[in-house]
This record gives sequence, structure tokens and C-alpha cells, in this order.
Amino acid sequence: MELSKDETQKIIARRVAQEFHNNDVVTLGIGLPTKAIQYLPENVEIIVQSENGVLGVGAYQDETTRDEHIINAGGMGVTINPGGCFVDSLMSFNMMRGGHIDITVLGALQVDEQGNMANWCIPGKFTPGMGGAMDLVVGTKKLIIAMEHTAKGVAKIVKQCTLPLTVAHKVNMIITEKGVFEITEQGMFLREISPYSSLDDIKNTTEADFVVELCKNAA
Repeated sequence: MELSKDETQKIIARRVAQEFHNNDVVTLGIGLPTKAIQYLPENVEIIVQSENGVLGVGAYQDETTRDEHIINAGGMGVTINPGGCFVDSLMSFNMMRGGHIDITVLGALQVDEQGNMANWCIPGKFTPGMGGAMDLVVGTKKLIIAMEHTAKGVAKIVKQCTLPLTVAHKVNMIITEKGVFEITEQGMFLREISPYSSLDDIKNTTEADFVVELCKNAA
């Protein structure tokens, strides 16, 4: 089944949201990861941190809640949940570096079977900078990569990253529209196969070596 980009991102974001538990402090990277907040399971409340200095990010703004002064790190208009607060950059990055973030969800250009991740630079192309990604990945308790499985037909889950690394040996989980992988000291394991894919499809579009050890089918 061929999915549109919008359908693909919804599938990924919905599955990412299943990893959240009550009172988790979560940081969502720019782009696809931010969509996960729209699919929180019933009765699950999380505390969303944005690296530009917001703790307690709520729903995205609509015309009735519009306030151009309240944005997340990607410049998207957001609301603030009751009890939320604003902090300066020093405090925000102390949260990130100091091990206070339970789960960080980021997109990536490449992830390899050793848990290395590249998400900030393609040599020869303009790059504004790494942003806070390096700080987030070293300080978080769990790092989830949420990304499309391939880019123009080219595998993004590879044996060894060829792009400049953001972090080494820190990725815990990869969630794509095709399935869910877990990376451990024992290797990379395929835990779930999406209803929109198959084992053969995943094998044909994944360069990395992995062990098939399914927990359940992805919802």
C-alpha cells in the first residue's frame, strides 16, 4: 500500500505517542516528532519541554488561541498548559544536559545498527547549525528516532552512518511507518511490523542487520 506523506507521518506520530506515560517529561524535535502530541493515549498526560525555554507546552494554536509570542523551538505557535512556565536558555539546557528529560523524540537523516544517529548536516548543503540536538541526545533517558523509513527510495536505517554524527551509541528506538526497532547492547531487534508493511518489505528497505523478535503488531 502506497501512503501519502501526510498519512505516513500520522502513522509514525501515532505510534510514537504510545511510548509516553503519565508525567513523562518529553522533548519533541522539530517537524514530525511534534505531531505525536496530537495522539496521546487516553488518560495520559505528559510535560512537554521545548528547548527555547518552555516547560508545559500544550496544544498548537488555532485562530481562537493565537498568540505570536508563544512558540516552540520550531517557531510553531503553541499554548501553555496550566502550571507551565518559561525559563531562560541556561535553565532550559540544564534540563536537557542534566538528565531531566525522560524521552526525546527526534527525526534523523540516518540511524545505524550501533545506535549512532545523524540528523543535522548533509555535506555540501547549507546547514544553519546543529541547534540543541547534541545536548538533547546526550542528556535524555530515552532517545526515540521518528522518521520515514526511506528517503527517495534510499535506506535511512543503515549498517554505519556516512553522514556527520549527532551522537554515538545513544539511540534506543526507531519508529517508522513500516515498523519499530529497538537498539540494545545485544544488537538491533525488529519489535513490530506495521499493518502497512511486511517483513520482506522491511528487509528490502533496511541496510542494517537486525534480529526479528516481534513483541506485537503496530497499531
